[in-house]
Amino acid sequence: MDLIGLVNSIIEAVINIDTGRKGFAIIGKEREGRISYEKGITDALSIFKEAQITTDPQALILTEYTYLSQEFHLCNENDKDTLNSLTQAIKSFDDAFLSLQVVEKTASYKEAEKTYPNRSIYRIGGFPKDAFHIACLSHKTRLQNILRVPGIDIIEKALLKQRLANLSTAQSGYTKKQKKALAD
Repeated sequence: MDLIGLVNSIIEAVINIDTGRKGFAIIGKEREGRISYEKGITDALSIFKEAQITTDPQALILTEYTYLSQEFHLCNENDKDTLNSLTQAIKSFDDAFLSLQVVEKTASYKEAEKTYPNRSIYRIGGFPKDAFHIACLSHKTRLQNILRVPGIDIIEKALLKQRLANLSTAQSGYTKKQKKALAD
């Protein structure tokens, strides 16, 4: 999968979703808004499914990170709660990218792993619950909370569920990288 193409496609999809949502609120623009919204959701869902097929943790979190970054840039500056939530999610994924870099350096990861307690609350499947896992787990909670909000369009729920599935796939792929790094 071409990561630059993936990023560009997600940016375009989120812009269409946002344009559609804003179109809903304009009298006489509801139909165009709905078309843009549905196109954005459909495109984003397709991109997230394509990323999931790769099982590549980097592609999976890059897709989510790009989606979140676009939402942040398109968010109304007066919506402080959403901006704060998006800021925290983006920062978590910044840390996840750093963990991904370290796990790919076997010697560095073996040393870093020694700094994690062995108690099960600090482990996932026996491996360190590092920034990558923490970002995925906290973002899963965020997405699950959004899914509980009444009135969300069924097509948007499908996208949210796909994003949730991608986070689980990312964690699974990352755990394989952890296993490889610690086995060498």
